[in-house]
Amino acid sequence: MRRRESAKTWKLADVGAFFKNSFSAILKGEFLLRLNVGRYFIHIVYTFVLLAVTIWISLMIDTTMAKVEKNKKELEELSIQNSQKTFDVVKLTKRSSVEEMLGTMGSKVKEAEKPATRLEK
Repeated sequence: MRRRESAKTWKLADVGAFFKNSFSAILKGEFLLRLNVGRYFIHIVYTFVLLAVTIWISLMIDTTMAKVEKNKKELEELSIQNSQKTFDVVKLTKRSSVEEMLGTMGSKVKEAEKPATRLEK
């Protein structure tokens, strides 16, 4: 009866040896073989590949979404610049402002009083 009791009790050294053996098996690549799961190896590899592909696709989606957000901000900025330039062009094409600018520059050019004459060949 004492043998059964001693076989059931674990010592701290046994736990340490178990972790040491497990760690060395992981480094040598024998951990799955020691656990006797060799017949499930293809399933383990398949699961690993699926997880790796899922992580990779997630990273690609995050990168794409970051680019989309950056491009949205840039598009908004360009839209603001376009509106400002359109306003400036419309402001400068008014006849009164053109005459005023020409007058401040010292030009004698004025608005035409009669239509232009057409020269024929």
